[in-house]
Amino acid sequence: MNITAPVFAVRLATLAALLALFWLSGCARASAPAGAPALSEVATTPALDLSALSTVQDIIPRLADTRVVMVGEQHTRYDHHLVQLDIIRGLHRQNPRLAIGLEMFQQPFQRHLDDYVAGDIDEQAMLRETEYYQRWGMDYGMYAPILRYAREHRLPLIALNVPVELTREVGRVGLDGLLDAQRAALPAEIQPADAAYRQRMHEVFSHHPNDRDQDFQHFLDVQLVWDEGMAARAAEYLQSSPEQRMVILAGNTHLAYDSPIPGRLARRSAVTTSVILNSWSGPIEPGLADFLLFPEERQAPASGKIGAMLEPSDEGVIVASCIEDSPCARAGMRSGDRIATIDQTAIDSMADLRRAMWYRKPGEPIEIEVVRGRLLGGDKTIRHQLTLQ
Repeated sequence: MNITAPVFAVRLATLAALLALFWLSGCARASAPAGAPALSEVATTPALDLSALSTVQDIIPRLADTRVVMVGEQHTRYDHHLVQLDIIRGLHRQNPRLAIGLEMFQQPFQRHLDDYVAGDIDEQAMLRETEYYQRWGMDYGMYAPILRYAREHRLPLIALNVPVELTREVGRVGLDGLLDAQRAALPAEIQPADAAYRQRMHEVFSHHPNDRDQDFQHFLDVQLVWDEGMAARAAEYLQSSPEQRMVILAGNTHLAYDSPIPGRLARRSAVTTSVILNSWSGPIEPGLADFLLFPEERQAPASGKIGAMLEPSDEGVIVASCIEDSPCARAGMRSGDRIATIDQTAIDSMADLRRAMWYRKPGEPIEIEVVRGRLLGGDKTIRHQLTLQ
């Protein structure tokens, strides 16, 4: 899918001109003749010349000699993933030896990505075997075009992230509290946060109310484990595949400035890199990235819905209630029904349900089998024909 709406790009090298502006304003202040009016307090406010804006297609030729291109995202922005795909296509046209590193898949599941690219398993099996919905959880429809492009062109997909079991434990006890076996599963060297990185992470921490009871140092340790782990895995792949270029797809905060993945990769591997951020909302300053992109916000294609409020349980997925005049209500499904199958695919968990539903379209017919009367020991099986809304 090509991007038809404008995606504006800002080359951050132009900010060097701003530094010159700062220096010149300082000189002007120092050399102003006696009695001349002083510059205002805001005279050195940074400014960008909007006539210098280009597009995402304009920057791709500038990446020809870059071995590692890192493209940031806000995970729920569909347009960011479309831009990522456009960049991947452009880099692939430049050189077919291209791999794609993915934050959203965890390292122990690499072989399942390999099997998917090779055509040995289908998309549903890949999602099941990588435990995508349990470990990442974002709408896979956001990423599907990228992974399908990789499969079509046999581009290696590299699982970059560390297992969630480890990051959860780091969040609970910190790096210093890990058992020896747990610590051995992480990169041997995890460089401490510098002051700027620490400050940025503290700002992120302060905007997550659910984390306020968590120790900030443990929160910071988790960020370090993520960044160091992804950088180490990328460096390992690049060393083992010296003829490959690589695109790394990760959240903006893992790529902004030198402290997260870019600097930690550079410490391990002398490769040329470029960093591209999508819709950055923080300060714009030298050292942030190489390019900023400002895509027009787009919604992902609508998926079909049952129209039910669902809740997980030890027994599976339970219908809590049907929304009024929904497919669920019209089919006669009831509160307490357990969803057993969708189109004969067993549903034992919310992850199973999300795998079965993510690609369904409004107006599509499906068959849902439910088990009713479980609380009364009845276990009556009922099949419903629904048309998704």
